[in-house]
Amino acid sequence: MTFRGGSDLATVYDDALEEGFGLIASNIAEPNVLIGLIKGAARVDSDLLLQMSNGACSFAGNGDPIAGLRVMGTYIERIAAPYDIGVFLNMDHQTDLNTIERQIELEIPSSIMIDASHDSFEENVEKSKQVVDWVEAADADILVEAELGTIKGVEDEIVAEEAFYTDPEQAVEFVDRTGCDLLAISVGTQHGVAKGKDLELRPDLTEEIRDALRDHGLDTPLVLHGSSGVQSDQLQEMLQHGICKVNKDTRYQYEYTRTAFDRYREAADEIVPPEGIEDHRDSFFNDVDWAPNKDRFDPRVAGRDIRERIADVYAALAEVAGSAGRSEFS
Repeated sequence: MTFRGGSDLATVYDDALEEGFGLIASNIAEPNVLIGLIKGAARVDSDLLLQMSNGACSFAGNGDPIAGLRVMGTYIERIAAPYDIGVFLNMDHQTDLNTIERQIELEIPSSIMIDASHDSFEENVEKSKQVVDWVEAADADILVEAELGTIKGVEDEIVAEEAFYTDPEQAVEFVDRTGCDLLAISVGTQHGVAKGKDLELRPDLTEEIRDALRDHGLDTPLVLHGSSGVQSDQLQEMLQHGICKVNKDTRYQYEYTRTAFDRYREAADEIVPPEGIEDHRDSFFNDVDWAPNKDRFDPRVAGRDIRERIADVYAALAEVAGSAGRSEFS
């Protein structure tokens, strides 16, 4: 089966640490982005880590996040089956322990990120360890990602006005006490759009965190959230210091809307009535000389463009991150 669990994902991370590359963790909420990502990953022979936030699961499940996870889990499994790459699913920025417990029971995800980074250090340790304990008790093939430090910006329902950098020695204590498999760190990235400003990245801090963990016998893969504004050279530098997972969401959201917008803008006169023609949408223009062109407004037309654009974007990102040509399962 192409859709794989945590133990296979851990193997990919081990190789990423050893060889200095990373997986682009790509958020999805609906099928067009999902299909584009799988096509792009298969094109460049890269294993693919998909992500869903609780908001994305609720969207896919018409308000029910568990229903959305079931639906998308099945969809991923069916769509990924013909491809000779590893496809994984991470639950991104999970804050509700009851929901996490259900995710573990279902054993659909390959990994789960518990985000208690806005709580106190002790509360963060307690909640993160609880998730690790649940996974171990269920003997589930699921990795646990936790976060230490706060990344500025908005991600799903989480809002942070300021960034708080991760302290290296605190990172050691956190990983040691929680037993988490991956650690998301705050080193200057920002959720959302960077608005053209240079991000104040701290590769030196990333290296300090990595060295501190290694000095204590902890070879923990590190995670970079809020990376949509990070440039290629910046990303490649971060990958040399233990970053193995790089989150992307905002970029795909923009590419989705921009691709559809460009398609419809080019054909505006075949979709929207010209000046002087009333917008008879209820009667579907049966009383006027003008009518819209179905070849232009059929959602599958824009959907195909979106899939191809997402595939191109992911393929380019995988080349930068170094995962292209490295699938463990091809």
